[in-house]
Amino acid sequence: MRALLLILDSVGCGGAPDAAAYGDEGSDTLGHIYANTPGFALPNLERLGLGAVMNAQRPTPNAQRPMASFGRMRERSAGKDTTTGHWEIAGAALEHPFTVFEKFPGSLVHAIEREAGVEFIGNFPRSGTVVLDELGPEHLRTGKPILYTSADSVMQIAAHESLIPLARLYEICKIARRLCDAARIGRVIARPFTGGPGAFARTTGRHDYAMLPPRTALNALADSGRTVHGVGKISDIFAGSGITASTPTTSNAEGMAAIAREWPALDGLLFANLVDFDMLFGHRRNVAGYANALREFDAWLPTFLADVKPEDLVIITADHGNDPTWRGTDHTREEVPLLVLHGGKADALGTRETFADVAATLAEFFALPAWPGAESFLHG
Repeated sequence: MRALLLILDSVGCGGAPDAAAYGDEGSDTLGHIYANTPGFALPNLERLGLGAVMNAQRPTPNAQRPMASFGRMRERSAGKDTTTGHWEIAGAALEHPFTVFEKFPGSLVHAIEREAGVEFIGNFPRSGTVVLDELGPEHLRTGKPILYTSADSVMQIAAHESLIPLARLYEICKIARRLCDAARIGRVIARPFTGGPGAFARTTGRHDYAMLPPRTALNALADSGRTVHGVGKISDIFAGSGITASTPTTSNAEGMAAIAREWPALDGLLFANLVDFDMLFGHRRNVAGYANALREFDAWLPTFLADVKPEDLVIITADHGNDPTWRGTDHTREEVPLLVLHGGKADALGTRETFADVAATLAEFFALPAWPGAESFLHG
């Protein structure tokens, strides 16, 4: 038995009923990309049912009869970050949100500095590219790593690779991860970069250090003897818990290639994240780049689906939104699309009340005990 759970990172579809509480009322990643990109279309996703699940307030593209089961999902957990979204998809909805800091407490920062033997500069919220422009020159002069955050529960530590080698940066981040657990900070991210003033560039050496999640459907599946193969940053997001194999990637293209390579011999779950939508285009508010990345994925999709059999399960969804037309540079609280291929069915799945319905569906598909607090959509 084999299943693919594919996360199109940040590809939300608007409409979250609690979006106003996050300052995101009216955000709609897919809807605004369609509205702001003349002639834009995703014909293969639309054939599967994307047009039927997009925000009803937007024009519905290619409103033909869907070829897959389709719906939307609503996040039960408080938050709009990568970790919260992925954990809930895997069956672990958070009762208490991760902590978001405008500035990290001095006691925490000093504890990391003491143990890691460093002194930070920064400690404020910024986008990753802006903070390099602002503090990169000082970092080059002093050798002090840059500490910053965002609207999510994340501590980011940036360093120039010529001053602080990757192994040393990762060591600092591992120390920070351990000390951040008590503060319930979702992720610590190593952010290496190169270049000089006016031309700093982040490299592919990024590494995420997440808190250890509660037990998820991934653990149940791995315990049953099945493969759980993470592609992209999946293993990082779950701190390796429930993951039996991992293929890190640095781009959507690498992720799609890994999916195609691992799928034929798979016995278990292939859990993949395509991050370029979010990392390269959502946060940078680049509508054209986001649209083009979606087109590239849409063009690849039929080549993969040609190897999908009726007895297989394919779930395509997202973890949150990141509307490239929205103010600021952070994620947006949105519902996410849900497209499901299994058994030739094309059912209307409605709006699911929790992302954890994915975990319940995987549990049913692999004949595991029913996942609590969620409902399977395997049979519609």
